[in-house]
Amino acid sequence: MCATVFPEVPTGAVTSEPPRGRGAARLAVLGDPIAHSKSPQLQLAAYRKLGVDWEYWRWQIPAGGLRERLENRGQGWRGVSVTAPLKAEALAFAQTADPLAELTGAANTLVFETLDPAAPAHAANTDVAGIVAAFGGLGLAGGHVDVLGAGGTAVSAVAAAAQMGAQQVRVFARRPDAAAELAAELGPKFAGVQLRAADLASWQPDDAAAVIDTIPGGCPVRPDLQGTDAPLLSAAYDPWPTELARVWAGRVIPGTEMLLQQAVVQVRLFSGRAIDEPLPNESAIVQEMRVALDNSAS
Repeated sequence: MCATVFPEVPTGAVTSEPPRGRGAARLAVLGDPIAHSKSPQLQLAAYRKLGVDWEYWRWQIPAGGLRERLENRGQGWRGVSVTAPLKAEALAFAQTADPLAELTGAANTLVFETLDPAAPAHAANTDVAGIVAAFGGLGLAGGHVDVLGAGGTAVSAVAAAAQMGAQQVRVFARRPDAAAELAAELGPKFAGVQLRAADLASWQPDDAAAVIDTIPGGCPVRPDLQGTDAPLLSAAYDPWPTELARVWAGRVIPGTEMLLQQAVVQVRLFSGRAIDEPLPNESAIVQEMRVALDNSAS
């Protein structure tokens, strides 16, 4: 009996549909840019531990291109992970969606019902769970959270802050109008959470209980920025550390931790489980994923 030969982590990204290799099913992370993504290392480590020979690619798709690529996909796709700038497109493409994807208007996961090219897609948002888990059980007890940025990840950050018990969320963006639009859109969706918007140039952590930096590449540091002991989660991880993470006085949670935690939930979904249904021996799988992530940084 031959031992299973597992697919290797791909090098770089492809700009057309990834080839169907020896794996039993195909998966990929979609976005633009995407060549830096560590998702293949994480996901393939999980599948090796699960004993399945699935392939996982980096597929570069520019804004506006998701529907055409996925509607014309070949046989064998189990699902895709989705990052900027395609999360809203992913939600619009899906036939069904989980409550968090609908609430945030963004999906970072599409699961296909079968491997057939015409199979319908189900959308999910695992970023919220990833942010909450990355904070390691932090309870905000009515405190306030500062969210930096107003893009798709910022929406998930607001939802995560609400789940952790924030009473107020302040959204700071380079374009104050974008922050105001986000706050106005999300305000009615989160009862009991006060949403405020402001210019990033005016941001001071003050008495924030936690800070979530969702700005691509990380928030720039101003000379007048005052320190705080609040934990900082930076969604960015390449390059690392970001300017803000380098000077932060409190605990810094790198974006790779959020990436890992949301990927665990994606693996559950891709393997046919419910979003809250643990994998068999999940702690061992998470450890394998963490080792793969650490090795990729060396």
